[in-house]
Amino acid sequence: MATKSATKVTTAKKPSRSPRAKKAVKPAAAHRLRIRVRAYEHGVLDNSVKQIIDTATRYNAEIIGPVPLPIDIRKYTVNRAAFIDKDSREQFEMRIHKRMVDILNPEPKVIEALTNIDLPSGVSIDVKML
Repeated sequence: MATKSATKVTTAKKPSRSPRAKKAVKPAAAHRLRIRVRAYEHGVLDNSVKQIIDTATRYNAEIIGPVPLPIDIRKYTVNRAAFIDKDSREQFEMRIHKRMVDILNPEPKVIEALTNIDLPSGVSIDVKML
């Protein structure tokens, strides 16, 4: 009489995660100075960003960027005539170019130098400490 041998099938088990598993401790977050620069003309904007980066590198600051951000395009449609000719219209648009520069762990000298920087008119700057 033939005997059947039982075959044992084993599957690899995934390591179970207990709800109390310890998570890796993250190092202290680095301080970051985020500078967003906006202008209507991209040439003026690029020169301003280059001036900001040159000022930061003069004090050996670690820089990320410049990162080009999406261009805001605002379109306006206006009637050419005041009363008749509704079909005759003009379209205008304004393009706002934007760049972002991050400075990691800025020293007080860098912050002071950036506040004293002279930029051309038409360039707006938003500075945030993250």
